[in-house]
Amino acid sequence: MIKVGIIGATGYAGNELVRILMGHKDAEIVWLGSRSYVDKPYSSVYQNMFRIIDDVCRDDNISELADNADVIFTATPQGYLAGILTEDILSRAKVIDLSADYRIKDLPTYEKWYGITHGSPGFIPEAVYGLCEINRDKVKNARLVANPGCYPTCSFLSVYPLVKEGIIDPDTIIIDAKSGTSGAGRGAKTDNLFCEVNESIKAYGVATHRHTPEIEEQIGYAAGKKVTISFTPHLVPMNRGILVTAYANMLRKAGYDEIKSIYDKYYDNEFFVRVLDMDVCPQTKWVEGSNFVDVNFKVDERTGRVIMMGALDNVVKGAAGQAVQNMNIMFGLPESEGLSAAPMFP
Repeated sequence: MIKVGIIGATGYAGNELVRILMGHKDAEIVWLGSRSYVDKPYSSVYQNMFRIIDDVCRDDNISELADNADVIFTATPQGYLAGILTEDILSRAKVIDLSADYRIKDLPTYEKWYGITHGSPGFIPEAVYGLCEINRDKVKNARLVANPGCYPTCSFLSVYPLVKEGIIDPDTIIIDAKSGTSGAGRGAKTDNLFCEVNESIKAYGVATHRHTPEIEEQIGYAAGKKVTISFTPHLVPMNRGILVTAYANMLRKAGYDEIKSIYDKYYDNEFFVRVLDMDVCPQTKWVEGSNFVDVNFKVDERTGRVIMMGALDNVVKGAAGQAVQNMNIMFGLPESEGLSAAPMFP
């Protein structure tokens, strides 16, 4: 059994990690870390775990945890892991970080967009960006995995095949993305109160959202050059889900059959990426509660653009599910272990 510790177990992503790992036949949770609920029963924080988890929340002593766990998930705010990670910790346990601390390779870019000084930049080169479908071989031997953000996962998987094959001009990419409120975390914020979000939709982080450089960096790797995109997220009144609609100019004329064959080339053997049938648009309700990403596209001959679409559950494939998928790869397990459940509906 893989012994698992979770720091930040009482946030939305942390609780989803717990839920997924409780159904994982090769994993055992040995540490439920939480600054806010130390010594309180975990099921008193999340009543859905009543009579399922009897353990209490512990502190966030990662050094002690490293002696008790084979892998540590850190579902914590930006800057937390970077401030405490050491070579000694990594020598004793693998770490999968769900924050942005090690996602961006360019240090000045990270510090500019996140407004903090990185606490351990020496580990940035080693950290593997854990987008499983793209970096699977690197994840296998990693000690430190930077679990991708929810918006970047959905955005990148939607556009990646056409960027990689040179069908679209990556500098013309415009990404319109919408997320449920769980993406903002469990902390109390006025902007996330029911009366603030219900019956409304709004753009936020316009031209300043922190996931922008992460998306640009990953698209740049696929394109083989530095890329600049436009990315605008929106908050919608639902619990879970991300929907991405991306637009880009075509570099040459290509029809449906050719583009479909490109998507199939990259995703036919990817269990968690589902390329939908012609004219079927991704919807968040068909991926809710699952680790699946649904993608599709539409060729707009009138404008010479391709419209690329994707949908995922921001708490699962956008966070905890992808983290467990990375764990499975790191320990040589089937990627779908603990993650093969069908999406929930209704």
